[in-house]
Formats: sequence, structure tokens, C-alpha cells
Amino acid sequence: MANRDYYKILGVDRVASHNDIRKSYHKLARKYHPDINPGNKDAENKFKDISVAYEVLSDEKKRKLYDEFGESGLAAGFNAETARGYQQWRQESARADDGGRQYDADDSGGLFGGLGSMFRQGSRAPRGPTRGQDIESSMEIDFLDSVRGFQTAITLQRSVSCYMCHGAGTKPGTKPTTCPECKGTGSNSVPWKQMQFRQSCPRCLGSGKLPGYPCTACGGAGRVLRPDTIRVNIPPGAEPGKRIRLRGKGEAGLRGGPAGDLYITPRIRPHPILTRSGRDLIMEMPITVGEAVRGANIEVPTPGGPIKVKVPAGAQSGQQLRIKGKGVAAYGQTPAGDLYLRLMVRVPQEKVADELIDKIDQAYGGNVRKDVKL
Repeated sequence: MANRDYYKILGVDRVASHNDIRKSYHKLARKYHPDINPGNKDAENKFKDISVAYEVLSDEKKRKLYDEFGESGLAAGFNAETARGYQQWRQESARADDGGRQYDADDSGGLFGGLGSMFRQGSRAPRGPTRGQDIESSMEIDFLDSVRGFQTAITLQRSVSCYMCHGAGTKPGTKPTTCPECKGTGSNSVPWKQMQFRQSCPRCLGSGKLPGYPCTACGGAGRVLRPDTIRVNIPPGAEPGKRIRLRGKGEAGLRGGPAGDLYITPRIRPHPILTRSGRDLIMEMPITVGEAVRGANIEVPTPGGPIKVKVPAGAQSGQQLRIKGKGVAAYGQTPAGDLYLRLMVRVPQEKVADELIDKIDQAYGGNVRKDVKL
């Protein structure tokens, strides 16, 4: 499968700045967004391609890998140093005229696509069903969404089972035969300098067998790389750095093996007035001098909507009121957290008559700092 040109998809040069890439993405995303083009499958597919291209080119590390290795460099588990070493070995072998074939970095049927995980030092390539690799991703989440829980969708690029051969790698109706190059072992031992490489057989892709006819859709790999939109359920109480696991949403398996998992690491945006401790929430709540002295019923916003809270007479600044069940929402067997209001007595900004201030001071009945001692 040929590499897609992400720069062309976003309509920018290969030397485009991060700002140029971002501007182009936002312009195209608005044009092809599914909400703007309801029922338009072409626009939906275009939007997915744009999203994947931006995900790669906006990330400095991913962009460097893509520039050097193409889409193959973005696959889960890809090792750039190993790939460079293998390229060097192939080039030296070709120069020595030992019959080795030289591959280009963007030859998806050769160096990367054909060899899958390329080669493993001192190990035998697996022959039977192989589980797909896990995928790591991250997601920025609004604070209140992390408290309430929500459903969303993400579009990412991953290997999925070929729609035509269903992962077999062979054209439907054909039968595989034993590979004559590796004699069915699935791998070859290759010496190079002071190292001994065990590489997947380039002819059978490590399976030990040759298909009569390779699948025309995936070129015999059994998998295709494409953007995929995945529904994600973020449970109430998502925490920064604590991964959320989506079973079977990673890379497709090989030779009928199960798919890997997708792990999403949340990044929670801070809230201007709410902080969190476990499943409890803490909010600083301003009250007037009069409300603190006399007590009052005040309206308090909560993640579930506004409620009325009674401030007791004689409330002090810094005093906490507990509102049960108004913290992080309940989930499964985990009960809801609580909301703690930290009362903050605010003095008037406008000038107050001296006689009124004197009366308030007299009401304290003594030195308010008498217990402040070291």
C-alpha cells in the first residue's frame, strides 16, 4: 500500500511551519466537517484524512519519523534505530552484489510493509496467529467532562484487518504452500559485521508459507493502514496520566491473531474555581460580611446544576461546608464524591462609614489574634 502524502492532503509544503499547518488544518476541517456535510461520505473520508494528517504533522516527533520513513514509521512498536541499521545492512549487501534486494524507505511492500516488524536479533519470527500491538494515544479533556463522564470519538491511524482477505493475506479461494526460501521456518539468519541478525523471511513475511496469489487489497500483508474513528466512553473521574483501556481497538493481529488494545492517557484542563482531591471537589465560595454574621441561603453551582446551600450564622473565612454526593459522579460500584465549599469572607470594596466599622470591631469582644503564638 503506497504511502499517503500528508503534506499534499493538508495543502502545505514539506517545509511548512507549525503555524501554517495549523491554519491549513482548521480551514479544511471547517470545510469538510461532517456536521457541515451531513450524509456526504466523501466529505467524511476527507475529514478523516485531514485529521490524521494533522495529528502527524503537528507532532514534531511523529513528523520527523514520517519524513524519514513514511507511514511505516508511525506504526506501533516501530524502532527507528533498528530500521536505519537494517537499511544500512541492505545497502551494503547490495553494493557487495550478494543478491540482496535494496529497498527504498517508502517501499511499503519491501522494507517495512513486507517485513512487518522487520527483524529481531537472535529470535525466531512467529509463525502462528500473532496479537496486534497496543496503541498509545492522549486526549485533552475539559475538567467538568472528566467529572461527569462523557462519550466522544477520536480518529487515529491504525492497522486494521484487510476487508478483502480478512487478514489471511491471500486472495480468496487460493491455498498457501511451503516457502522454499526459508523452508517453512519463517526466518533467515543473516550475519553482518560482529552481529547476527534473525530476519523475517522477506518472501513469506515470516509465515513460513507462500500464498498462491497475494490479496490485491493489502498486497499479502493481511492488514491495511487507514484512519479509523473510534467511539470512546470516558467514565466519570478520569484522572491525568491514568490510562483508559479500549479492548481490541489497537493494531489488527497477524494471521488471525486478536487485535491489540488502545490506551488513552487523559490530559485534564484546569478549572478556574474547582480543584479535585480523589473523587471530591473543592470550590472557594465568596460570601459577604453580612452573610457570614447572620447566616444565609446562597445559590451554589455544581457539576449537576445549581443548588441552595445554607451558610451558618457566624461562619468564618476558610471554613468548609460539605455537600454530600455533589463531587465526581458515581460510576459502577464507585459512589459519587462530595463537594466541599471553602467559605471566603469578602469585605466591601466601597468605603464604609467609620462608625459602622467601629461597631463591627466592638462585636468581636476581644483580640482576634490572641491565640496566634509561635
